[in-house]
Amino acid sequence: MKLGIELPLGLDGEYAGWDATAAWTRLEGVARTADRLGFDTAWVFDHLGTFVTVRDEPSFEAFATLGALVGVTRRIRLGTLVARAGLRNPALLAKHVASLDVASGGRMELGMGAGGTIGEVLAFGYTVPDLPGRMRILRDDLEILRRMLHDGRGTYAGAHASVQDALNNPRGLQLPAVPIVVGGSSPMLMRLAATYAEELNLDGPDPARTAAMLPQVHRVCDEVGRDPASLAVSVHLLPNAIATAGTRRIDLLAAYRDVGVSRVMGMLQDTVASDESLASFAEDARAAGATL
Repeated sequence: MKLGIELPLGLDGEYAGWDATAAWTRLEGVARTADRLGFDTAWVFDHLGTFVTVRDEPSFEAFATLGALVGVTRRIRLGTLVARAGLRNPALLAKHVASLDVASGGRMELGMGAGGTIGEVLAFGYTVPDLPGRMRILRDDLEILRRMLHDGRGTYAGAHASVQDALNNPRGLQLPAVPIVVGGSSPMLMRLAATYAEELNLDGPDPARTAAMLPQVHRVCDEVGRDPASLAVSVHLLPNAIATAGTRRIDLLAAYRDVGVSRVMGMLQDTVASDESLASFAEDARAAGATL
């Protein structure tokens, strides 16, 4: 089992009252420290403003952040957890991610999700369809992204997104392609992951619940004609579950390892204050048998 960290972009009030330069310096410092400590991945959320309510506080855009972090990290993989479907033209998104993959030496991952927050996107002029509508948008985006990243070329006519012989050169350094991760725990998201992605990222289930969900993931893979072993399953950990270092956190991480998830990742609020929480998280993960 590998270990990832979600970077503090300011979306949960981390930088309220901070100067923007100081906030960016801290964000960059967390990424550098995670790289040095051996974390597998550093992830960014994809939001246009703060969570829950839109507040006038420093918060950084996902892909601009990834582009900057490419130049200040050496080994750690970088990705979105998750990019919101419908926020960007998916063909252009594929081009963006492929370019970042080349610039990073093959370290990019693309997490995609249906999106659920409302205030921030309405403020930027986007509409927010109901859940079935967002799922259809996600499916169209994944269809195009899969073609552009794997084949370097895409033709597809969907209800929400279309391309006609669109080229993506370079299509990234990784073979067969930049990995796609679908985030979420619903049956529809499981099916989309089994159809289009290299990984399914479950949103917050405890180890027992994760174990109970895996047979369903395997059934969905069978239904779409895919070997279940070829779809990695990871878990997005809730902040409260991993906030406190020590035996309880070690046991939790070990339980996820025993279930067989490929990696876990989560946000540590204390990273804004110091590097100590990152170091202790890495230490507990090693004690739990994670690979760093």
